[in-house]
Amino acid sequence: MMGKTERLLSDFARTTKDFFSLEEFRELIGKNRQLRIKYGVDVTAPFLHIGHAVNLWMMRKLQDLGHKVIFLVGDFTTQIGDPTGRNKSRPVIPPEEIERNTAEFIEQAKMVLRFDDPNLLEIRRNSEWYNTMSLAEFLKLIAMVTHSRLISRDMFQKRIAETADIYMHELIYPVLQGYDSFVLEADLTIIGTDQLFNEMMGRFYQERFGQKPQVIITTKITPGIDGGAKQSKSLDNYIGLGHSPRDKFGRTMHLPDNLILTYFRVYTEVSDSDLTAFETMVQTDPLEAKKQLAAEIVRRYHSNDIALEERQWFDQTFSLRQVPVDCPELILEAKPTQAFEIVRQFFSGQKSNSAIRRLFEQGAVKYNGVRVESPTEVLKPNDSDAFQVGKRIWFRIKIR
Repeated sequence: MMGKTERLLSDFARTTKDFFSLEEFRELIGKNRQLRIKYGVDVTAPFLHIGHAVNLWMMRKLQDLGHKVIFLVGDFTTQIGDPTGRNKSRPVIPPEEIERNTAEFIEQAKMVLRFDDPNLLEIRRNSEWYNTMSLAEFLKLIAMVTHSRLISRDMFQKRIAETADIYMHELIYPVLQGYDSFVLEADLTIIGTDQLFNEMMGRFYQERFGQKPQVIITTKITPGIDGGAKQSKSLDNYIGLGHSPRDKFGRTMHLPDNLILTYFRVYTEVSDSDLTAFETMVQTDPLEAKKQLAAEIVRRYHSNDIALEERQWFDQTFSLRQVPVDCPELILEAKPTQAFEIVRQFFSGQKSNSAIRRLFEQGAVKYNGVRVESPTEVLKPNDSDAFQVGKRIWFRIKIR
């Protein structure tokens, strides 16, 4: 019979990349006490997608075992901004915007984490300790870390190579995030790989101050729904927790066939035996596999009834050809193309470029039932995909 630790490792296996370290994690889970799980959020923007939620679902499993998530609002550090993935300094966010973003962030996180039991979730803010920290205390903190260690972070090395500026407040961000782990007495944190440097600083400070260092679990990152870079709001290639069930379903239907199985594995809880069946289905009927994936994602965040409703709506609207049967076809190559270019080709000189852009601004362009927010959104068209422009204009894609 599988023990508690092995069951948890088995549950985590589909979404875990690395442990720092696995032996320490086994020791933690084996202890008969409530663990403190650090979940730190920089509330620059109130935005979560299903990639972020991978970490939340792992924390939810731990909550269900009786462990506590410390939901750390980085209201102080948000004013600095983690330079992760940035080639320039982030803008400063005013306090009132931080408060609004925090409230929205919590509402989205409630779709996964349990906020109903104070024994399982505690909300903290790092302004609690940084607003009262003296300059002497802060200097003592940064004196423990060398410049060469901080500057070794990959995004700083990239800026150096590009002769781009690095500001001092950005350089100390990992120090602040790391010290948070000591203050919170964190046992564990679950993060994307882009946060590993910062959280290893957490282990460093905990050890320096005589605490047992936190275990770090990093999770897998997948390409976005366009098959390219990881999910991002700026690229509009994501499935957001804040999206409606219909948008979640429709955005999943944009996914390239070669990512269907990956999304099943990372973003749903279908069994391993079902994964094997879906692997066969992707080869024989990828459209049906994608519909079932979309339903599973909707089911996870909403309910089984809503998932069935969205599947029925999609079938009636597209699969059962409630899109006009005689609508014209636009012949395209099977390659990623900006939405603007597709619509421009369809109108072929009948509308000016500025008129087409206005259609996007007015929300008049839909792709497989989902509004296309930006003319620069990159789509990977498939046979029989449907576009709607306004109320009366439809066309289908035909791949040459």
